[in-house]
Amino acid sequence: MLKILKYSFYDLIRSRWSYVYFLFYLALGFVLLFLNNDVSKAVITLMNVIIVLVPLIGTIFGVMYYYNSREFTELLLAQPIRRTSIFLGQYFGVAGSLALSLVLGLGIPFVIYGLFRSDAIFDFTLLLVTGAFLTLIFTALSFNIALSNENKIKGFGYAVLLWLFMAVIYDGLFLMSLIVFEEYPLDTFSLIATMLNPIDLSRTLILLKLDISALLGYTGAVFKDFFGTNKGLFISLIMLVLWTVIPVWRLVSKAKAKDF
Repeated sequence: MLKILKYSFYDLIRSRWSYVYFLFYLALGFVLLFLNNDVSKAVITLMNVIIVLVPLIGTIFGVMYYYNSREFTELLLAQPIRRTSIFLGQYFGVAGSLALSLVLGLGIPFVIYGLFRSDAIFDFTLLLVTGAFLTLIFTALSFNIALSNENKIKGFGYAVLLWLFMAVIYDGLFLMSLIVFEEYPLDTFSLIATMLNPIDLSRTLILLKLDISALLGYTGAVFKDFFGTNKGLFISLIMLVLWTVIPVWRLVSKAKAKDF
């Protein structure tokens, strides 16, 4: 598995799209810090970019890599190699290269601008951690979609639809539910609905750690009482881990049962 992981990792690192992805975050970090010269404000702006862009890139890259390497995968399957090693190696290679591009692309400019001397170091670290989790989660989801659909057009369509639902449609349905059932106690419902979407969960964690939850009104106060505590942070990180583990477990199960 490690050999396949290394091959997939280096294959993507040599790809021009990985350089574009890395250089985009590098340039974005330098530009934001040049304009603001304030790490905390830059973190808020980056959050809005990362929450939307990282899941999209993870989804598209995962599907694209699986379909482009399908012939190589079939060649590996003809060898005495476990399917688990093949698909986990490819998955961690893709997700690892994307996460590394994100961390290095944003980390370099912030370190140069004095991140370690800033009070926002924890907020920035949380931003990178949630970004890495979103990369792992949506890359795993995209591999599941690709494994379930032999047709490339369907696979790409379902992948984009998944991202669109998680990033846009889910929030709309969530807000409509809050408006329709506003007469009922919705504290528990709001917390559960937030944790059932990794994008919303990541956004809420970062917003609350930036102490701007007052902008969220009553809902922000409820979230602050839960997510703002160490217990809430721990439970949220556990949920992100589950969001990563469950798709990876399904990926392995699907790979074992699939007839190639």
